[in-house]
Order: sequence, then C-alpha cells, then structure tokens
Amino acid sequence: MAWLDKQPLSSVVFLCFRSMGGFEADQIQEIANGLDRSGYQFLWSLPRSAPKGNLGSSIENDNLNEVLPEGFMDRTVHRGKIVKWVSQVQILAHRAIGGFVTHCGWNSILESVWFGVPMATWPLHSEQQLNAFELVKELGLAVEISKGNYLVTAEEVENGVKRLMNIDDEVRGKVRDIRNLSRKALKVGGSSNHNLGCFIEEVLHK
Repeated sequence: MAWLDKQPLSSVVFLCFRSMGGFEADQIQEIANGLDRSGYQFLWSLPRSAPKGNLGSSIENDNLNEVLPEGFMDRTVHRGKIVKWVSQVQILAHRAIGGFVTHCGWNSILESVWFGVPMATWPLHSEQQLNAFELVKELGLAVEISKGNYLVTAEEVENGVKRLMNIDDEVRGKVRDIRNLSRKALKVGGSSNHNLGCFIEEVLHK
C-alpha cells in the first residue's frame, strides 16, 4: 500500500485473478510483455504457483526472474509492483486505481462496481464468460481483453490495458452511476435492504 499511496489519482491498472491467477510461464510472460509495452503503472497480484487441472499443470513461480521476461523487473521497477497476494477490496478502494483486469468472478465484479472502478474482462471458466459478456455488451461497464482463449498474447494485454485506462467519460459515468445505485440499494429503504428484510421475515414466520 505504501507504493500505491505514492501514485497519482486513477493512474494504476490492477490485475488480480484471485486463486486462479497463478498462470503458466508462457502466459505470465505474455502478460508481463503487454504491461511493459502499455507504459502504464500497474499492480499485479501473481500467486507463486499455477492452478492444477484443466487450466494447466502446476508450476512454481517463487523466483520471478526465472519466469518473467529478461529485464522486465529492471524496466518497470519505478512504475510497477508484483505481489503474491493483496486484499482486493483495499486495493479497489484506493484512489490510485484507475482500472481493474479481472477474471469476472461475481465477487470481484461486485467489489469493482461498489468502488466505481472500470473493468477489463478476462474470463477463465464457467459463468465468468457470461458475466464478461454482460459487463461489456449489455451494461457497457467494461472493455474486453480476452474471450477466454487459452493463451492471451502480449498485444491483446497491451491493447486491453490501453483501452481500459483511456476509457471514455461516458463509460466512467456509467460506472459511477452503478456505484451510486448499488450503495443506495443497501441503505435503509433501498431495494436490497428491503428485500433482505422481507426474506428474513418470511423465514422467521414459517
């Protein structure tokens, strides 16, 4: 957080894929090259091991210099930070965050909406594909980086980050509007507050 505190308002792109973010080495290199070429400041939550299963075999990334492109850490030392884990909520709430690259898990979407942070979609599996479609095509709250391809190229990452950080005022306005509506819904008399109260009443009186 100390590094983030020093960054200008809305200047940092945040990449976090939760537990699914430990990509294989080839994908890590593509992401790194894309971030390098984009020129933007970044905070990248990169778990040190890739997930097991159909998304790739398990690998350990404890030595980042062995996984990242040669010279990447030196070139980006003043504008980027790679961490094993961060509190996603705390990061999204920070004034320096200007965009969020997400796997489109529902919790991540809700947190990004709550803090009014525009998103770039990178769905990995399951309902995340539908969530990404809704965000980009239906709601207009996000830009697209990947449709869920196995390997996302550095060019796709670079272009996606640039679109995200240069997102137009209309989209940022939509994101702010949704943020305000979501907060209003939780207040006393708001729709979520009311519906939750009705549900509790129904359960208690059954």
